[in-house]
Parts: sequence; structure tokens; C-alpha cells
Amino acid sequence: MVSLKVGVIGCGSIAQHRHIPEYLLNKQVELVAVCDINEERAAEIAEKYQAQAFTDYKKLLKMDGLDAVSVCTPNYLHAPISIDALNAGKHVLCEKPMATSKEEAEQMIQAAKKSGKKLMIGHNQRFVASHQKAHQLIKSGEIGKVYSFRTTFGHGGPEGWSVDGKESWFFKKEEAFIGAMGDLGVHKADLLRFVLGEEFTEVGAFVETNAKDFSTVDDNAVCILKTDSGIIGTLTASWAYRGKEDNSTVIYAEKAVIRLEDDPNYSLIIQYTNGEKVNYELGRIQSNNDGGQNKTGVIDHFVECILEDKEPLISGEEGKKSLAIILAALESQASKTITKI
Repeated sequence: MVSLKVGVIGCGSIAQHRHIPEYLLNKQVELVAVCDINEERAAEIAEKYQAQAFTDYKKLLKMDGLDAVSVCTPNYLHAPISIDALNAGKHVLCEKPMATSKEEAEQMIQAAKKSGKKLMIGHNQRFVASHQKAHQLIKSGEIGKVYSFRTTFGHGGPEGWSVDGKESWFFKKEEAFIGAMGDLGVHKADLLRFVLGEEFTEVGAFVETNAKDFSTVDDNAVCILKTDSGIIGTLTASWAYRGKEDNSTVIYAEKAVIRLEDDPNYSLIIQYTNGEKVNYELGRIQSNNDGGQNKTGVIDHFVECILEDKEPLISGEEGKKSLAIILAALESQASKTITKI
């Protein structure tokens, strides 16, 4: 069996609970290296998984036989590290948001083209069974024309699960660039593009910091979005949901309403206008609270794309389009106007 040699750059919570466990569960992968600027953390993770420890990612990239890396660093390092890795001939799986600007995203895409290596962005919402089913229902025309939607992603904030708590880079503008909108909102922007099968053309947004006085980035955002065909709806992202995490989406269409991850028992509910109701149990969506036991599908897809030479479902181009929505939301907040994407 082919074995891909993989390194993980950045050993925070997303690496420890998602990337590393999912690489270990894939029989076609060998985790050979980990890197973190925190030497003690890198050494601890390396020892736990019998990998080589690095504090300098550029040295990791020079390892013999290394095929691919996950970039799990603070947001401002996503682009420079991904570009260096691609230029070094490695396939790259980069956490979201892929970059802090359109220019950075384009540089990443160009580096992937030049190197001939895969660039994939870690938007796991596309792999959720209920979301894939909704995508099929809309694409097939079964629920008719889509009129509107609402989607939300909210929880208590990264301080509850980040390895550095309130001191985490998530709350520092110079490292994170963006808060809840980059952590959660970009996931939903990508999901809506996938499920609806359309691109967004306009956004109006309120992006605020009103819940966490220690943070220099946004923690609450509400956006109104419009697609090229005229579908309108709302996207909310929040680090201020004190109760249970909300990761739900509702699609309002001509023949039915689709409820995704909106019910504790059924991951997808279709309420037809004729009164018929269909409930689907399709497995629950991944949560920060599930201890990494619920695979996201991201790692397996990345590995499959490398081994079978396929274009990733969330390529650099796809990541850039989802990032553009978030950047437009920030522009809308700054200008207090509707922003064209």
C-alpha cells in the first residue's frame, strides 16, 4: 500500500484534535513530522506520535521523502507557509481562512499551479452528510426554486478549547486578522456556495466586537447575502453563544423547507409544502466537543486527491471565493454600505 509521508505545521487544538488524529486513522498516511514555535509543545506531540519535532517549518520542509503538509498556524501565516511548502514541492492542506487578503490567496493558487502540487483548504462543512444531501436536493430541482436561507455558526469562543485559552492568537488582530467571521463565518460562506450551487454578488454586514473585552477582533457578525440569481438570506457568526453550539442552516424553497443540523435527532428535515415531512438520520455534524471521534472527511479527501491525482473539492480557487465573501463583509462594515463581491 502507498504510504504518504506527512508533516503538520502548527500543533494547536485544530492539529491535535482534527488533523493529527485523522491522519493516524488513514492507513495510507505516515505522520513523520510536527512543527511548532513552542518547542515544548512540538516535542510533546512528536514523542506522543513517534514523529520528528521541529520549531522551524523551513527545516521540516527539507525532510527527505516528505510528501505533504497541513498548515495549522495562526491565520497571518497561512499564505507564507503554504507558498513555501508548495515551492518546496509539497502538497498543502491549509486551514481556513486560507489567507488574509485576495492577493495572498492568488499567490497561493499560483504557487500550486507552478509546483503542480495540490492545494486544499480545510472547509469541512462540505463533507457533512446532511449538507451533501441538501446540495443534491437543490441541484436535482426536487425542492424547486430557492428563495431564501439562514445559516448560523456560533459557540462560546475559542478560549474554551484553544490550547492557549484567552491568550490565544485567535483574539489578536495582528495574528488572526479576523475573528468569528474568519473562524466560523467563512465556513458558512463556503457551505452556502456549495449547497446553493451559486456565487454571491452582494453583502451587507454588521461585524462587531461586543462580547469579549480582551479581544481585538470581531466576536459577533450578521451578514445579509445575495446570490447572482437573487436568492437572499442571512449568515451569522458568533463567539458569544453561551449555551449549546449552533451550526444550523435552513433553506426556504418553492416546494419545501430544508432544515440542516437544526434538530437534535435528525440532521436533515424536509418539510414539503403539501404537508409531507421527511426526517433523515445522517450522522451528526462535527463539533469541538466530540473529542475528535467524529471524522470530518477533510483529511481522507486530501489524501485521496494526492494519490489519485484529483482536484480537491475545496481547491485554492474555491477557498478564494469563500474568502472574498468575508472580505466583502469587512468592507461593508467599514463603509456602512452594501458591498459588491
